Amino acid sequence: MASSAGGPVSPENVFSPVPSAGRTSAMIVRQIRTLIRTGELPVGTRLPAERVLCDRMGVSRLTLREALRALEVNGLIEIRAGAHGGAFVTAPTAGSAAAGITDLLSISGLSAADVTEARIAFELGIVPLIAERATAQDLAELRALCDEAEAAREEGSYTVAMSFGFHLRAAAASHNPAVVLLLDSFREAILMSMRQAHHEGKQGVAEHRAFVDAIERGEPGVARKVMGDHLQRTADAVAPSAPASAPLWRGC
Repeated sequence: MASSAGGPVSPENVFSPVPSAGRTSAMIVRQIRTLIRTGELPVGTRLPAERVLCDRMGVSRLTLREALRALEVNGLIEIRAGAHGGAFVTAPTAGSAAAGITDLLSISGLSAADVTEARIAFELGIVPLIAERATAQDLAELRALCDEAEAAREEGSYTVAMSFGFHLRAAAASHNPAVVLLLDSFREAILMSMRQAHHEGKQGVAEHRAFVDAIERGEPGVARKVMGDHLQRTADAVAPSAPASAPLWRGC
């Protein structure tokens, strides 16, 4: 939290009056979001009581509560009940980011082809990181996922979620949390695009294994080609019965 010569700044003192012009609740959200991003309201901070916030910001309790609900939906605060409750600053999760991205994509009318093209660019871009940083444990866990997928395929229970799980675990082998967060935030959009493709579990699992083999052999170029061919198959198969520009969420 920001500090001055006299010590840490109280959470009560970082808030400022909200202009009366415009949508007041949105301005409250913007101010609190900025305070969180700049570190003036660190994760774990308990926001002042509603009465204090209303007084500091010059807003009604009803408007403040509307803003707090919006912040909670966006994963920036958690509202707890009880004697020790209140509104607490939280760290956004991949889930909350994914929900926002899913809403954005559904409204924007992006197609499955759009999502798959972006996915190819992203996943191929992180292959060098995976090749450089993957550990023996990473490789063992990726192989275990391939074994589970193969067993599920033989039982007829293989799903696109299992396929995505492999890709997410491969991203984790980059040992870059931002890479995992970004890929996971597109989880729902990617799963929806995969459901619109002709899913071929047997070939997909074989390609996953070939990717792990190439990483283990220290052949990033081969790994990139395997992954590129694998993802391109999905791109070629996306929404075969609908135009490539068909909105991703329509009819899903």
